Amino acid sequence: MSDVFHPSEKALQKSLVSDFDALRELALQNPEAFWENEAQKLDWIQNWHTVKTWDASIPKVEWFVGAKCNITLNALDRHANGPRRNKVAFIWAAEPGEAVIQEQKLTYGELSRRVNQTANALKSLGVKPGDRVTIYMALTPELPITMLACARIGAIHCVVYAGFSAPALRQRIEDSGSKIVVASDFGYRRGKRVGLRSIVSEAVRGLSQVEKVVMFQRGHTPLELEPHETDFTELVDAQSEVCPAEILDSEAPLFYLYTSGTTGKPKGICHVHGGYMVGTSSTHRMAFDLQEDDIFFCTADPGWITGHSYVVYGPLINGATVLLAEGALDFPDGGRWWSLIQKYGVNIFYSTPTAIRALMRLGEELPAKYPMESLRVLGSVGEPINPEAWLWFHKNVGKGNCPIVDTWWQTETGQFLISTVPSYPAKPGHPGKPFPGIEAGVVDKEGRDVAPNEQGFLVIKNQWPAMMRTIFGDHDRYANYWQLIPPFYAVGDAATIDEDGYIRVIGRTDDVMNVSGYRIGTADVESALVSHPSVAEAAVIGKPDEIKGESIKAFVILRVGSEPSEDLKKALKLHVRTELSPIAMPAEIDFVPSLPKTRSGKIMRRVLKAQELGVAPGDISTLED
Repeated sequence: MSDVFHPSEKALQKSLVSDFDALRELALQNPEAFWENEAQKLDWIQNWHTVKTWDASIPKVEWFVGAKCNITLNALDRHANGPRRNKVAFIWAAEPGEAVIQEQKLTYGELSRRVNQTANALKSLGVKPGDRVTIYMALTPELPITMLACARIGAIHCVVYAGFSAPALRQRIEDSGSKIVVASDFGYRRGKRVGLRSIVSEAVRGLSQVEKVVMFQRGHTPLELEPHETDFTELVDAQSEVCPAEILDSEAPLFYLYTSGTTGKPKGICHVHGGYMVGTSSTHRMAFDLQEDDIFFCTADPGWITGHSYVVYGPLINGATVLLAEGALDFPDGGRWWSLIQKYGVNIFYSTPTAIRALMRLGEELPAKYPMESLRVLGSVGEPINPEAWLWFHKNVGKGNCPIVDTWWQTETGQFLISTVPSYPAKPGHPGKPFPGIEAGVVDKEGRDVAPNEQGFLVIKNQWPAMMRTIFGDHDRYANYWQLIPPFYAVGDAATIDEDGYIRVIGRTDDVMNVSGYRIGTADVESALVSHPSVAEAAVIGKPDEIKGESIKAFVILRVGSEPSEDLKKALKLHVRTELSPIAMPAEIDFVPSLPKTRSGKIMRRVLKAQELGVAPGDISTLED
């Protein structure tokens, strides 16, 4: 039995959810009524005639059918045209260094006007509802502004994390069919400029579908722009501050966000305006006990789903003040985040286990230097948090007074599905119980509930508003989520559930690795390795890592004429970094004469993993040799 941490008096003083179990029970009796009640807290242009339809045979879900809306009316207009117009929406802190602007604050009124100008700028380039716009930007306010501008006019934004290489960016531009790319010339990381413009230029070279690259320039000296480029600031400054929101169907796509899968091609996860705004805003408000005067600090980049749902859309819909911080957690020193929390009086701090473990290694002395008395709620996201990191976070950052909301969800789910709330007892290492309106379970391969504390497959047994609607251009791949353990949504994670109903997520059951909270497909890394002229075949696995959650190990068969060497290992690591991303770079590479395969030729990565970890490989009846 895991230790149970009960909420402190400080946590209970401002509790929005006083009886979590009662709310969960009420919501499960009629989930559609629960979500309809949440939807009624938002602004709609036209109301729905049906709360939800679900066709399991396709599969296809629709929420708030017949409704008309635009997510920006809730994220911007209802605040900018009301009593929150002068409330700060974003506080942006640049990485300390040479940035022209070190800090910027945007009120809801100012943010709304700038989004309207940016929306008009996109319209001036011919962007229409349904068009795709790829965004590849450093973490400055212009990134969420561009996302909101796309949503304003019904365009579909495709944000690509500004750490991906040119080939990875090009693949996402091509797959989405984007005609416009919005980019930054550079970002800052650990005191150095990180060039982005050259990556974008390489990515769009010869790509006829791209009509224009809109370049946000951060430098002191203006760039000499190429014919296909236009200056972001000049273009936006010239536009009107008035841009009516496009009237959209509730099911109109809001964005595609690419995430790794078990094949080489990333998946363009599609989320829509109506259900997504209901799911993200309600979970953000309840999970963090959001109060009107709170400062909310989520360390995620908007290039990932956490940044979409809980940096931009969920918090803005709720009228929160959001702190955006560019740069690394340990630059100029390991107290960067703690100093920001103290400076701005942050009340809610939401980060990843990887970051927490990295800060743990720097010792208890650093957080002890900063009172951080404003903190009321802590949160964890991205991967299972180990109990040691949970306890360190609770003691040294929360000073023993702040509940930790350990959230489980995915790019595909759009919103929290499993977590506790600040007023509810927490167990280190357990995200908690299904969120109100969510029916989750741990089952065997036949879909039968397993016994308490027995390992099984985590599944979701009903539908929820912010769930993905399809995978862009590949609905069959989308359908696979419901075909693995029908009729449930199989999340791809192994889990247990204890006698109290607390779920513990163990890790992935498919060929996706979780490195520093980022999902990386084994096939993506293998594809990058095999593209090197010395490599014939490759297989990669994720290994447990104290800091990153998982590290990547590669097993490589060389082509005839290529000889193993340390220099070649270094070259292959650099090649993956260039082809895919620094995050995807293998920590270890072994040169091997063969790989374990099935008779059909599929590499059995779990055999490699079992061998690496010194455990039994399980059923190997399909192994060729």
